[in-house]
Amino acid sequence: MSGDLTAPKPRKVLALLLIHADRVVPIDLLTTELWDDEPPASALTTLQTYILQIRRMLARTCAMDPARVARELLVTHADGYQLHLADGSLDLHEYERLADQGRLAQLCGDHGHASRLLGAALAVWRGSALVDVRLGPVLRVEAQRLEEARLATWKQRIDADLELGRHREILGELGCLAARHPLHEDLQAQFMIALYRAGRRTDALDAFRRLREVLIGELGLEPSRRIQRVQHAILTADPVLDTASALDTAWTWESASAGAELVSAGRGLH
Repeated sequence: MSGDLTAPKPRKVLALLLIHADRVVPIDLLTTELWDDEPPASALTTLQTYILQIRRMLARTCAMDPARVARELLVTHADGYQLHLADGSLDLHEYERLADQGRLAQLCGDHGHASRLLGAALAVWRGSALVDVRLGPVLRVEAQRLEEARLATWKQRIDADLELGRHREILGELGCLAARHPLHEDLQAQFMIALYRAGRRTDALDAFRRLREVLIGELGLEPSRRIQRVQHAILTADPVLDTASALDTAWTWESASAGAELVSAGRGLH
């Protein structure tokens, strides 16, 4: 939709309007994105110029009269601007619709449908969020939010595939994700379980060792008790790892020895 809008600052304004489509974007938010905490005296006039440039671009793209664009598409309000979009015209909305449906299917236990919907949501993405926009303070937060939402959707699709016993099919993809997010314990746990199910128990334990080294080296932290339970289950070849819901079970699973340690510790308090 950006058309021939090439200047960085008008593109920032358009990006914020698109992210908040059908909602009023306050002038204060737009000026913060454009100039941070130091807006010039001419900030409001300059912003109005950018809005005019965007309206002209929309008029050319949509073959509409500029006055109609101002009335129906990019509307001025007392405290901001609102971009109206038709349903399905923004890829972000399509992604969110598919992801919401996929999560609902997962909650209902329809893992096959969930995997298809969540995969379709991820397919809407083309590169990183807002990759062609020079990010200011507001858009930087929005881009991070979108990337985190994308990663959560990816994890949920992998959950569905693991439920369906597709561990071998997703090992390559999961290995790349685990390498790109070395501190993400949920992804590391998924990778460990997929490796274990594929008969690669040693590699699964190596994945835990790498996670521990990174956590200690970068954060000075040991892995959480949750993922330590997954490691213990791999060490003892616990049958829970071969069940469809291994990850959820492992998150709440306590070994008999761990329970004994807790009892012993409790006695020591008296």
